[in-house]
Amino acid sequence: MAGRVVLNHLGIAVTDIARSRRFYEELLGFEYWWTLEAPDELAAKVMMIDPPLGLVATYLRRPDMVIELMQFTAPGAAAAWKARRLNEPGLTHLSFAVDDAPALLARVPDLGGQVLWESQGPKSAWGQTLFIRDPDGQLIEIGTMEWRDKLPGGPT
Repeated sequence: MAGRVVLNHLGIAVTDIARSRRFYEELLGFEYWWTLEAPDELAAKVMMIDPPLGLVATYLRRPDMVIELMQFTAPGAAAAWKARRLNEPGLTHLSFAVDDAPALLARVPDLGGQVLWESQGPKSAWGQTLFIRDPDGQLIEIGTMEWRDKLPGGPT
């Protein structure tokens, strides 16, 4: 490997940045960092999407992660949402371990998300997990701390 390699951010396409900010900030503890209104001549080339895009990118951070909420504001620039399955190649989901899963899950609908109760696994020595969707359908795994506490050394 040549030089440093650091994770910069994870990008999530959204339809309403304000709604998504509220979801990620109030539910998962992200904080606002900064916003970029990217010029079409730059964004279209880099993203390999025909202009106009009207890309507004808002970055939210936590000590362990940065996400980029990308809203395409130009008419017709945003693609339609489609459900993804976890066995499709590519990035499938975000995952968080939480101290109080019932309290977090109770807030999901109020913040525009959906709890996928049908995904809830049984309780075990490894804790319990299930999936939620953010307001635009992004899958997010919510697990209890038992899982995280059993992992071998690594990121904290």
